Amino acid sequence: ALSPSRAADFKQCPLLFRFRTIDKLEGPPSPAAARGTLVHAVLEHLFDLPAAQRTPAAAVALLEPRWNALVEERPELAAMVEDDEALTLESWIAGAASLVEQWFTLEDPTALEPAARELYVETEVDGLTLRGYVDRLDVAPDGAMRVVDYKTGRSPSELFEAKALFQMKFYALVLWRIHGEVPRQLQLVYLGNGDIVRYSPDERDLLAIERNIRAIWDAVVRAARTGDWRPRTSRLCDWCDFRDLCPAWGGTPPPLPDGASDLALDPASSGAAAPDDD
Repeated sequence: ALSPSRAADFKQCPLLFRFRTIDKLEGPPSPAAARGTLVHAVLEHLFDLPAAQRTPAAAVALLEPRWNALVEERPELAAMVEDDEALTLESWIAGAASLVEQWFTLEDPTALEPAARELYVETEVDGLTLRGYVDRLDVAPDGAMRVVDYKTGRSPSELFEAKALFQMKFYALVLWRIHGEVPRQLQLVYLGNGDIVRYSPDERDLLAIERNIRAIWDAVVRAARTGDWRPRTSRLCDWCDFRDLCPAWGGTPPPLPDGASDLALDPASSGAAAPDDD
């Protein structure tokens, strides 16, 4: 099985895939990632309200209870805020509020009735299970699908834009295989700078991404069988949580655990991705 996040990990660096999928390593909680999780939760639950009540004030009012719910599940998030001298709970909530309010300048939730939110999708392609979570799926009266993903960062440069579009095309491929219809539009909503990136895929796009995913999986299988999870260096190394364990930067990875090959290939461990909250 493969999710867009794990596929992207392997494309970026096979060793990163190994650390996350086989070694089950997790980086420390970061303020940016936690804020993304909170904002995603608010934008999901805002649609529980009747359309007329989906106001900026109502969305901001959801921040504190959603944060409390997240902290109950993951107490380390509260510790992250408490341990950061530059943060207070008030400033933390205010930072998330600015992103939520930005969203209202980009979309009108009173005019939207999503078909699904945080939608788990899964399909099989030639024996490989593809799966992930879609932030929002809109379906027009004529049945046309729009796949929407919220990003709490800024819209990327061309160097990094391909990674975001890979994720969206992955979702479009899964939905195409499930419903027999290519989604009409893929929409990335960047709250960090108020930008929207839209892309209209076609069957040729999705067949190409299917071939790409199959090639990634074949490479994962080879690495699992040989134990060769060599690093691939790039500018993204500067943001890697595991750089101190990487031999390309003078580190030493932990020994491969018993059954490493099975861990890499087992559907239960290869990344039924949690919602992508960046």
